[in-house]
Amino acid sequence: MSLLGLIADADERGLAASGLACLDRCLPPPEDGSDPEPLRPLWAGCETGAEWATRLDAVLAGLGPAGSGAPGTGDTTTRVVALLHDAPRNFEAAPLRAWADACSLLALDVHGRFDFPSATDPDALNRCREGGPVYGGPLLVGELRRQAEILETLSEGTETTGGATGLRRVMDLSVEGRRVLRAVMSRRARGRTRPGAP
Repeated sequence: MSLLGLIADADERGLAASGLACLDRCLPPPEDGSDPEPLRPLWAGCETGAEWATRLDAVLAGLGPAGSGAPGTGDTTTRVVALLHDAPRNFEAAPLRAWADACSLLALDVHGRFDFPSATDPDALNRCREGGPVYGGPLLVGELRRQAEILETLSEGTETTGGATGLRRVMDLSVEGRRVLRAVMSRRARGRTRPGAP
């Protein structure tokens, strides 16, 4: 099934967790020593929606000023925080689906921007999500695969292994992806701060 098909079929839990995972992977590492996992409190609200809005407000209050990440990542931080502000307070399928879709596209765009070759055309990214050919490098390909695996894991977890197990697996997948992207972001930032770098 295509990525868009998986999003269309997901329930509230799957939509909330997949959207959160996309933003969690893309948030650049803080430079000021603040919490490296500021979105973590939201994970507990993904299972049933309990205190979702309260946890969301707490996460937003705890985030530093947008753009406070590593050099060259300020725009990414701003976009992630903006989507967190857009997250629905009601734990319902329709608004969560629209939000998860936007989070999915943002994550693909961010990975495409840091990829080689760069791949950020919205139409091309949507075709990838529809199951079409992928015109991008390993970061984009890996993110597409990760998003699909997360949604599949959440769907299977609901039916067989239990919600908590599925969410733990999703968190593991997201942490793995975050490490990969942050390593690329850090390398890019170091390159920009070297003498003579553009």
